[in-house]
Amino acid sequence: MEILSPQEHSYAHIPVMTIEVIDHLNLQPDGAYLDGTIGAGGHATKILAQLSLKGKLIGLDRDAEALEICKNRFGASAHPIFTYKSSYHNFPKILDKLGISKVNGILLDLGLSSMQLKSETRGFSFNSSGALDMRFDKENSFSAVELISQSSEEELANIIFQFGEERRSKRIARSIKSAKNLLTATDLKEAIRRATPPQKRNKSLARVFQAIRIAVNNELERLNKFLGLFIEHLSVGGRIVIMTYHSIEDRMVKHAFRSLKQSGRLAILTKKPIVPTENEIKRNNRSRSAKLRVGEKLI
Repeated sequence: MEILSPQEHSYAHIPVMTIEVIDHLNLQPDGAYLDGTIGAGGHATKILAQLSLKGKLIGLDRDAEALEICKNRFGASAHPIFTYKSSYHNFPKILDKLGISKVNGILLDLGLSSMQLKSETRGFSFNSSGALDMRFDKENSFSAVELISQSSEEELANIIFQFGEERRSKRIARSIKSAKNLLTATDLKEAIRRATPPQKRNKSLARVFQAIRIAVNNELERLNKFLGLFIEHLSVGGRIVIMTYHSIEDRMVKHAFRSLKQSGRLAILTKKPIVPTENEIKRNNRSRSAKLRVGEKLI
């Protein structure tokens, strides 16, 4: 049985579709693997368990708190694991530092961790009440509060519509911009409440919080850069496994895979995305929106 530290117990994160991820990575014991969103190490634990002492796991994450938990978790591991505070789209620079030209597999899990969602100081969830921050990397000086204050009503409405696919975006943006001293997740939630009907309000809350988080962290720009370069750093026969949690990211992955398939460079191993089983959703409700797509490099 794995022993977790008190900090890990407080934010015990359940990795999503672990069996499916490991099966589709097709792990080779002596291979080199990249976990571009290693977080607290949920999937990484299972990857390391199948690697030999010659294998390598490179783990990246922008969240310093999550990365510290990960480092403590694997501090005594005999397996070679290299962790870096960095965005996954910067992984070629990390591989260069390590003298690795190509890896045998890449994993991206683009969801939020329980630690992030439950934090009262980061403002990721509309169920929290703390500061409206939403930064993955706290060294980034542009918080959600600053994004909202520096955006015009029209700009904010566009963010909510484009990144949250929320049809009440203009009304919600007007309510947000009219709020005074909007500093906490509770303040943002109240502004959204004033602009939305009770029916399906939770969906609107989730969409707006998602949209602002995406904008604060430049998530789609980073994903787009990654999708344009990963194939060059994957070995022939290597697998790319990406798990998304909303339709915008899933479409981006689907279209990138399709383009690489048309050029003869990638075989798509999932005609339709893999989704969690009913049992997994019961155990971990946050997994319900996850979609897993897999490709294998041909040439």
